[in-house]
Amino acid sequence: MEDKFDLNAIDKTFATYKKGQLFDGVVIMKRDDGVIFSIGGKNDTFIRRDDFSDYDAVKIGDRFKVLIVNLRNDEGMIEASKSQADNLITANQNAQALKLGSKFSCVITSASNGGLQSRLGDYEIFIPANEVSSHYVRDFKALVGKQYDVMVTEIDKENKKIVGSIKLLVEQIKQTAENLFWSSIFVNKVVSGKIKKIMPYGCFVDVDGVDCFVHISNLSHTHLDSPADAVKEGQTYNFRVIEVDRENKKVALSKKALEESPKLKAIKQLEVGQVYSGQVIKLLAFGAIIKLPNGATGLLHISNATDDKQKQIHNIVKLDQTVEVEVIDKRDDEQRVSLRLLNQNVQ
Repeated sequence: MEDKFDLNAIDKTFATYKKGQLFDGVVIMKRDDGVIFSIGGKNDTFIRRDDFSDYDAVKIGDRFKVLIVNLRNDEGMIEASKSQADNLITANQNAQALKLGSKFSCVITSASNGGLQSRLGDYEIFIPANEVSSHYVRDFKALVGKQYDVMVTEIDKENKKIVGSIKLLVEQIKQTAENLFWSSIFVNKVVSGKIKKIMPYGCFVDVDGVDCFVHISNLSHTHLDSPADAVKEGQTYNFRVIEVDRENKKVALSKKALEESPKLKAIKQLEVGQVYSGQVIKLLAFGAIIKLPNGATGLLHISNATDDKQKQIHNIVKLDQTVEVEVIDKRDDEQRVSLRLLNQNVQ
């Protein structure tokens, strides 16, 4: 009986190999520079040594999938890659697992005015122009080669096509960050923020993606002609939260609240029991305010100026008079200093 031709076997033997094709196969020879790998048919393939993460562990008889990367190398052999096949298989598995709203990363491979294109394994990725950014994009081609996180908005697994949005994911991440910010912000909390914009009356500060405000009066204990005298745009500083208005989404910050005031610093320098020469700068019904040499001020109560209960303070000291006083008490936390008069001779 006459043998019939097996056309399928002939087609397989003389298969036309193409770059990007996946094949199962087996290692049939191991050399110093790589392995000879049989994928069936009449052509064996070559896999470079550096394509394996652990070449010493590779053995004749090992079976795995490879990807055709070169139809003819220097030896006239088809060249294949196990690592690229592994990456493609993983990418396809990741794509298969995606659902509407899922997040994935991809590198932009091409661009046009209509949008951006990429691939995830065998899946075609398309990001429409209006889903790239909430801001105007001048040149979509400038985004080619860059990696972005994308949210799935449409998926066709039968035809292996995915439509995604960079913009939606960015907005979702921003909203999540804002929700976290408003749930954790409180008065007296110390936050780190970047100066976003300087105005004549203060500056806007970006704290975890939320705009906060610092009035010029809360930037420094000293007088400022401009906020730029204390902070620079683009620089990051620490601030203390001094007001939170959740209803109107407003937060007021202070930089000077984290810094020791000149008044407190001067008070800390004083020593209880020490005698100082001071100047009377204000007369009150119950005493006088005395300015000490280091700039600190203290209260000279009339009871600490005389034992005569009939006398008033203006009978004892005069405005601008220099007097000798002793520090008898000080409260740093209240920024209060109490003095006792030692010299009652009016000058």
